[in-house]
Amino acid sequence: MMSQVQEPTVTTPVKKKRLLSIDALRGFDMFWILGGEKLFAAFFIITGWSLFHIGAEQMQHSAWHGFTAYDLIFPLFIFLSGVSLGIAAKPLSSYPPRQAKAILLQGVKRLVLLIIFGVLYNHGWGTGMPASPEDIRYASVLGRIGISWFIAALLVWYVSERTQWIVAVAILVIYWLLLSFVSIGELGGGNFTAEGALNVWFDQTFLPGTTYRNLPLDPEGILSNVNSVVNALIGVFIGRYMIKHQANAQYLLIRLVILAGVLLLLGYVWGQFFPINKTLWTSSFVLVTTGYSVLLLALFYALVDVIGLTRWAKFFAVIGTNSIIVYLGSSLINWQYTSKSLFGGLIKIAPAGWQDIILFGGMLLLQWLVLYWLYCRKIFIKV
Repeated sequence: MMSQVQEPTVTTPVKKKRLLSIDALRGFDMFWILGGEKLFAAFFIITGWSLFHIGAEQMQHSAWHGFTAYDLIFPLFIFLSGVSLGIAAKPLSSYPPRQAKAILLQGVKRLVLLIIFGVLYNHGWGTGMPASPEDIRYASVLGRIGISWFIAALLVWYVSERTQWIVAVAILVIYWLLLSFVSIGELGGGNFTAEGALNVWFDQTFLPGTTYRNLPLDPEGILSNVNSVVNALIGVFIGRYMIKHQANAQYLLIRLVILAGVLLLLGYVWGQFFPINKTLWTSSFVLVTTGYSVLLLALFYALVDVIGLTRWAKFFAVIGTNSIIVYLGSSLINWQYTSKSLFGGLIKIAPAGWQDIILFGGMLLLQWLVLYWLYCRKIFIKV
């Protein structure tokens, strides 16, 4: 009698796939920069519904301390850049030396280009690019995205996951200690105002050129750049976790929602002692924004990648796959003028309220059609 020989079981590693939900959420984030935020006020004029009035208020940045939905746009983008990094990146030691060097150089190139594009955005229209270097604003949204992504990438490439966690926690705590207890002259020491925070000394001492509207500190200034790295790092942790547990969608979604709740609870509790503030990019602001970011990612992942509702998601994915074009175009092109030129006749005869809907709806349509043209031809401008 011959004994049966059992063949060894071969386990195939789960293949990393591009998640449509991430592109859709990135596009949803950028949709408000295209002009979507202006529709709330227009709909409120037409309907008188308080819901639209609340929405219009949420589409304004906080005056100083506090948090609105519009404050989430910027940190959500940084978080998503970290998620993509967590899904795709791995230590450079796992690559051949030549390939590792090429990846590092590509990262440096991305950082430099984002800083340059940020300067271009700052002076893309109005009076034009200043001739004097002292009049140029070097700090920018794109620059911060580049810096936070690059530092997070360096950590992913060169240190262990445990060290990455330690760095993230250390940054949040040290930043809190610096702003709360360190003073230089009359600045700092628990002063969280626009004129007295420790950030003012760093921007006035180390930041070249001018600040935003010549204010004492820049919203994308020197010191607050450090804390924004944690938004990207938490994105890295989430992206890595999603790939690890993508075979069990229900388990993954429950854990993401729980984690979002923990981050929000910690952020709002910490905010009682270290105010939630976007300009200072406080540690409580980091926790609150990453909490909402994880919650939104869980929602989009459930609807798009789990349930399979992809048609509406592709509307936003068209925007999300060319996010750099979206952002630069909002500064370099006067879309409101273009919309008035094409739809001016309709705008003039439309009732009050509907005029703004046609104007800003036209802006959104024109920008989306340009992005759709690029999307259909698989033209994706990335750095």
